[in-house]
Amino acid sequence: MKLLVLTPEPIDANALRTALGDDVEGAEVLVVAPAVNESAVAFWVSDSDEAIGDAESVARRTADALRERGARARATTGESEPLLALQDALATFPADRILIVARSDEDRARYREDDVAGEAGRRFGVPVTEAPR
Repeated sequence: MKLLVLTPEPIDANALRTALGDDVEGAEVLVVAPAVNESAVAFWVSDSDEAIGDAESVARRTADALRERGARARATTGESEPLLALQDALATFPADRILIVARSDEDRARYREDDVAGEAGRRFGVPVTEAPR
């Protein structure tokens, strides 16, 4: 199975197992961390360096944690908009399944408002699971 994980913060293999069960055994995983500006000022002045750095760290730490548990995982950053990040990743990584992680209240509200999971499933035709809260 090819699994695409969209996460704004580091997660580990236990979190994947909690969300997906044993389906993750032997999966090839692409971790995508969206580069989200934390402040409106940074967004409006297009200062994305810090957001990209944070996203790189999240993606790398998550992929490292998964590899430590035997997963074949790699990391990348993505657009700040979750659907664009998924679209870009799916262009080069034909996932069989998508896991969307939204831990903070702000992420959950934004992802729900945009119906990221539902829209991703409809738009990309790939089963989407949201990580449990």
